[in-house]
Amino acid sequence: MKIFLRIIIASLILSIASYVMIQVPSVQDRLMLFVASSLMDTDNNLPKEDSLSIAVCGSRSPIPSPGRAETCMLVKAGENMFVLDIGDGSFDNLQSWNIPLGKVNAVLLTHLHSDHIADLPSLHQAHWIMQSRKNKLKVFGPEGVSQVTEGFEKAYERDYQFRYEHHGEEIATKQYAGFDPVTIDLNSPVIFDDDDLRITAFRVVHEPVKPALGFKFEYKGRSVVFSGDTSYVQEVIDQSMNVDILFHEAQANHMVSFMQGLASKNGLTLRAKVMEDIKTYHTTLTEAAQIANRANVKSLVFYHLTPAPRNYLTKLIFTRGVDQIRDEWVLAEEDMLFVLPVGSSDIMQRKM
Repeated sequence: MKIFLRIIIASLILSIASYVMIQVPSVQDRLMLFVASSLMDTDNNLPKEDSLSIAVCGSRSPIPSPGRAETCMLVKAGENMFVLDIGDGSFDNLQSWNIPLGKVNAVLLTHLHSDHIADLPSLHQAHWIMQSRKNKLKVFGPEGVSQVTEGFEKAYERDYQFRYEHHGEEIATKQYAGFDPVTIDLNSPVIFDDDDLRITAFRVVHEPVKPALGFKFEYKGRSVVFSGDTSYVQEVIDQSMNVDILFHEAQANHMVSFMQGLASKNGLTLRAKVMEDIKTYHTTLTEAAQIANRANVKSLVFYHLTPAPRNYLTKLIFTRGVDQIRDEWVLAEEDMLFVLPVGSSDIMQRKM
């Protein structure tokens, strides 16, 4: 009993002493220096070995879900890096992981819905400021991509000028502020090919969005496909045959119908109409599982989750029926990193 009392007294004295110490400015400065140094020294968790790797920087649709950002994937193939879609909140994840964003080769946009492009201006700033760039941020996308980038450039025109005037040419090189948009021609679908890495765009169906795109990455014998937003289409099966990972969008229409009914019951007719509309141009989880089976993919990852599960119960409801179709599948979450080492058939999963 005496020993226990002494421990409590010692802990209390230590707590009081710590509180008093951190009121001292010199102690505060030392602690701040330690924390700042630790943050600057932090490395990212991207693989050092030669591989094709994918980090989930955004996993949800426009329907909010705490802890999730809108759609975004970071793809690293050897020394090449690409950002696939860049929805709201996803840039914060990329930045917090200490990704060297100045080294991003390009952004690939599956289509031009707001939840796939919202953080593009923030990514541009990180790609431009203090990066000694010799080119603008390249953005591949469907017809209309130049209109999007020109609009962002117009909106940020004064911002570019202010930063240039304040920081100077070395930090904010005015010549390289803005974007270099490339409209993808599906008659020439290979948009990147350097022998080791090939990126192919293909058409998916997301009516009335035309065109909407999916992308296939092939690197030294490893491969991954991203469906983009789409309904069930044969093209995804054809492009995904025998790939290592298929990232396929996933919408639980049984949950969407529940939300629709609840909205109608509460007189929210416009919200109910939206819920009805979105059921026509997405793929359900069971459909995506069937696609993965037909394409003989090694691993299936559901992303662009609608509505993204918030807890264990909603996850059970969201994935209802999937286990009856496919044994192996993963629900994407922020911070997930999938690594496909070259010269191996392994698919490793870890955290960013």
